[in-house]
Amino acid sequence: MPGYQGNLSGRVQAALAGCYEARRAAALSGVPLSTVYRWARQGTVVPSVSPSRQKLWSYADLMALRIVYWLRHPKSGRVKEIPASPMSQVREALEELEQRGLDIWAENEWQQGSPLRVDSGGRLHLTDGWTAGVSGQIALAEILDLLGPFEVGDDHGPGLIRPRSRLRIIPGKVSGEPHIEGSRITTQTVAALYRRMGNKKAVAALYPETAPEAIVQSVDLEKVLAA
Repeated sequence: MPGYQGNLSGRVQAALAGCYEARRAAALSGVPLSTVYRWARQGTVVPSVSPSRQKLWSYADLMALRIVYWLRHPKSGRVKEIPASPMSQVREALEELEQRGLDIWAENEWQQGSPLRVDSGGRLHLTDGWTAGVSGQIALAEILDLLGPFEVGDDHGPGLIRPRSRLRIIPGKVSGEPHIEGSRITTQTVAALYRRMGNKKAVAALYPETAPEAIVQSVDLEKVLAA
């Protein structure tokens, strides 16, 4: 998103910057790869890091993909599809978090989710009542935890803050890739070592300061993302 930097912190700028190639963006967002490509061609969710040749999506684009995919699936009581223009609201929500001094990606062991929600009309909310583009508080009806585990029909994606209990995703750290908490060891690295060595205990022995459970979770996450 060229030009949209303002006075935002490096962490929030990283969320707006990226970057993920198409297959990774699809796996992490929970949106089918064919849909991710189609929306890029149609201008529905354009990859904001690199929109041409090798397309690259940002962390904020992953949020946008989830919003649009969720909105475009049937929900009880809705009779027609609701058009979405999510990136403007993603930006507004990130800026609101910045103004409040909230860093939802901080490496806190107790953190299990995020305050970001999206309702069935496509509006973004914080759980304390703030709503993008709305003055005052409104009642929340059907809402989705935007950064939590994502599931629509047969499609699903991991939590975008904590994909597993010992794993984290933090914009600006190891290019926003899932990694073992408190380290720079990506789950892709662990999975590659496991494919080569064929033994989780052998991989864990390479990282003696890392909990063996984190190695198991890394391999499991990458297996799910590759499915």
